[in-house]
Formats: sequence, structure tokens, C-alpha cells
Amino acid sequence: MESLKRRLKYYGIGFGFGIIFLVFFFQNRGCSWLPGNRVKNSIMDRLIVVSEDTQKKMDEKGLSTEDLVMVLNDGDVDFGQSEKDKKSKVYILEKEGVKFAFTLPYESFISEAFVGVKNAEITPTKSGYGDILHFPADEHLVFPDSTDLMTCQQDKLGLISPKKILDLLNESGKIDFAKSDFTVRPKPIHYLVFTKDDKEVGAKVIWYKNKLNITSFEAEGLEDCLK
Repeated sequence: MESLKRRLKYYGIGFGFGIIFLVFFFQNRGCSWLPGNRVKNSIMDRLIVVSEDTQKKMDEKGLSTEDLVMVLNDGDVDFGQSEKDKKSKVYILEKEGVKFAFTLPYESFISEAFVGVKNAEITPTKSGYGDILHFPADEHLVFPDSTDLMTCQQDKLGLISPKKILDLLNESGKIDFAKSDFTVRPKPIHYLVFTKDDKEVGAKVIWYKNKLNITSFEAEGLEDCLK
């Protein structure tokens, strides 16, 4: 009996040291059960966008896209300053004295990034355009509707392949904040724009099963598809 107790004691000590080691070694390396990494993973699962104003502030501070990636890799989540108890959340992350805010609107695939913030009391952008700085690592991210309208529009635009649409969004995609509405229920409306053959194409998109579900396009030459 004494031998069993001694074994259990040593097992408990070893297990405890193992947990401490894992927390220390993996705290910023994708250990998804840690609260901070769950937040970071939720942000990285979205399209990360910055408004024109935020981009100017980043330029003034000498910050780049890499700095946003780094704060999501090994920055600290300030849960005390974050707005985490509402459906639409805002998280504050800090690295080397610089604070960033990332929005997580309810049922939205967008996370808007802000820089130089003090707390979560920020106003999401409602005008102008936002650059898309990050896409989730999913080559099947785009999922167009299978309606007659979408089939017609895809055919006229030469965008039958969802992969081609994703490639164009990666190359020139932006979000039009004025035409997007994150308050619509049950699903917010996102309006993305990209360039194809030197022409602007707009896309109304919702988030469905972690996919960019395109419900319709807007571009020159698509009028016949509405008839």
C-alpha cells in the first residue's frame, strides 16, 4: 500500500511538471485549449481587414502586415480590456507596448483590426474600403450559391471555378464598408470587391458553415441575369 502511494505521488509530481512544461512551451504555439490561443485562432479563422484610416496609422507607426501576424502569434490577449461578453466581441492584444484591437462581429467572417487603441470601446468602420490582409488557410473557402441567378452571373463573368474567385480576392480583394451591414440577422451582409480583366466586380457574401457563401455578383454586363 505504501509503495502504491509513493508511485501515485511521483506520478502526480511528474504529471504536474509536464503540464507546466506544456503551458510554458506551447503557450504561443497553437495550444488551442488555452484561452488566449482560442481567441487568436478565432481571429485567424476570419478575413482580417484594415480600414484606410487604420492603414495610415500603421504607416505612421512603422507597422506592417507582419506586425499584425506577430501579435496574433505571440502577443498577449488583454481580457480585462476586451469586450468578450457580447455576441459581437472585441479583443485587445498587445506586443512590445503596442496595442491592437480585433473585432469579431456576430456571425461574420470579418475581423477588423485597429492599432493604438486603449480599450475595446471602438467604432467599427462604416465607410470607405478595407484591405484584406489575411485569409484563412482553406482553398475551398469560397462557396457560390447554386441558384439560377448565380449560375448565370458566374457564366457571364467567366468565374465558374470557386478557386478562381478566391484567387482574385487574394490578388485585389477589398471590403466595401458602406455596402456591408453587420447588423442584419440572421446573417450579416458583407460586400467584397475585386478586379477581373480591369473591371470591378462586387459580391454580396454571407458566412455559412465557415465558407464565404456568395449570394450574388454586381458588375457591368450582368443585367440579363436579373430577367
